Amino acid sequence: MVLGHLALLVAALFTGAALYINVVEQPARLSLADGAALGQWKPAYARGFAMQASLALAGFALGAGAFAQTGNWQWLAGGVLLLANWPYTYIGIMPTNRRLMGTAAPEAETRRLLVNWGQLHMVRTGLGIVACGVFLWAALA
Repeated sequence: MVLGHLALLVAALFTGAALYINVVEQPARLSLADGAALGQWKPAYARGFAMQASLALAGFALGAGAFAQTGNWQWLAGGVLLLANWPYTYIGIMPTNRRLMGTAAPEAETRRLLVNWGQLHMVRTGLGIVACGVFLWAALA
């Protein structure tokens, strides 16, 4: 059961980071002028991507390990929900990321892209919340 509790912990860390981005970082970023907002987004995205990608992968591995130990499908389901952030990011968010990363100076659509990015990121937060719920359900079973 240790693997399961660690999976829940990792999912909570992932979700907390994602929620922080949506509730604190993104609104603060959008209060800046377009150039400053873009300048803040680029390094924050690079750091956040590395952290959240590794947390999603670790949460999946721990959930799969807990499933292997207990046979409880909920551990695997929670892990798959966390790992679902990878394809969602590459398919759903990456086109916006690439356009923002390729922007050297603010353009007419920079603000719209930044706002769109924040809305797309909310799905990652939602996947984390659901994964935490499923892991908690498994832990209480």
